Amino acid sequence: MKFILSFIIVTAFTLGVNAQNSKHQILDKATYQDSLFQPNVTLIDVRTSEEYESGHLDKAQNIDFLNEELFITEIEKFDKSQPIYIYCRSGNRSGKAATLMQELGFQNIYDLEGGYLNWTSKSGFEK
Repeated sequence: MKFILSFIIVTAFTLGVNAQNSKHQILDKATYQDSLFQPNVTLIDVRTSEEYESGHLDKAQNIDFLNEELFITEIEKFDKSQPIYIYCRSGNRSGKAATLMQELGFQNIYDLEGGYLNWTSKSGFEK
């Protein structure tokens, strides 16, 4: 029993350390917006083309995460050492996209908390 408990504690600690060292950061709406004013920002909308066409952030490129083969082909064209900002509808797909991008070697991934739904909501810009 002590072995199992020790294993659980060590595993939880390791997962916590790995989360702190994550290359994927989820940014609140205000911080994300402020970051977009930096020069040479790469902004990727990982939603479907239909979702993108119904509304998207200015200067966002659309690369559909649900088309995994195309997503990998297109995302690999970017410099993996440079910051890349991603978003989806609610944060689910972009979280999965960020995990895949980390596996592909991307080092600085920034995700919009709550996705495009959060972006288009009236709240969240209070400082």
